[in-house]
Amino acid sequence: MTLKQKRITKKLAIYIALVVMTVVSLFPVIFCLSASLRTQEDLFKNMFPFTIKSLLPTELTAVNYIAIFTEYDFWRPIVNTLIVTILTILLGCVINSMAGFAFTCFEFKGKKIFYPLVLVSFRVPFEAIAIPLYSVADTFGMVDTYAGMIIPAIADGLVTFLFIQVFNDIPPSLIEAARVDGAKWPVIFTKIIMPISVPVFITAGLMIFMNQWNSYLWPLLVARSKEIRTIQIAISQFSGERSIKWTYIYAGSMISAIIPIALFLPFQKYFVEGITAGSVKG
Repeated sequence: MTLKQKRITKKLAIYIALVVMTVVSLFPVIFCLSASLRTQEDLFKNMFPFTIKSLLPTELTAVNYIAIFTEYDFWRPIVNTLIVTILTILLGCVINSMAGFAFTCFEFKGKKIFYPLVLVSFRVPFEAIAIPLYSVADTFGMVDTYAGMIIPAIADGLVTFLFIQVFNDIPPSLIEAARVDGAKWPVIFTKIIMPISVPVFITAGLMIFMNQWNSYLWPLLVARSKEIRTIQIAISQFSGERSIKWTYIYAGSMISAIIPIALFLPFQKYFVEGITAGSVKG
């Protein structure tokens, strides 16, 4: 085999691998979309054995989308999730960025202890602290409230670490020049640090958004009333003791997926910039 043939074979193998990965990645989305646009009877009619007919609806219908909004008031959990997510993003970006700024620019007592705790915090599975956290939330009367879903999610060790990595790359001379000119620390943070760190703020916002939007266990514990249930909890309500409304679940899942995708696509450039900003040292 010549060198040219080897290069062609290598490229062909890469293309085939990429095609296979794309098909595997998109298959669940295609199946979910197809299932959401058909009736329950049509969904299971050609399901076994699984063939191409299993993906093709006999008749396209929007009855599932109509039903979850008319019968289950699906607007309410969407609005609830948006309220919880947006407030968590705003408060989380402020708190975690200030924490990252403090770790970067100040020397304080206990810094060498707190910094490792930040690194450890995002490695601890949430399931390990869910019950103690619920006990604290119940003590402070935050169960079945928006605050109960928002406040525990504000402090995020991974987001704080991301801010620390980015702020460490800001030239100290920039801050020193501002201090010489008489700028106070709040002014330095809001007028200098924040404007040059827009990509990492967008990245942090997207990370917090995905954590809150996809959160299931914590809202399941603290959101008892129907009025404040989030979208993931609402989707789980389509599964009852005697029957599972699969087409409703698929319709709700598609709505739950479309909103994050629509938000992520316009900001994907900034997301990549924010993730890589602190990873390369000059």
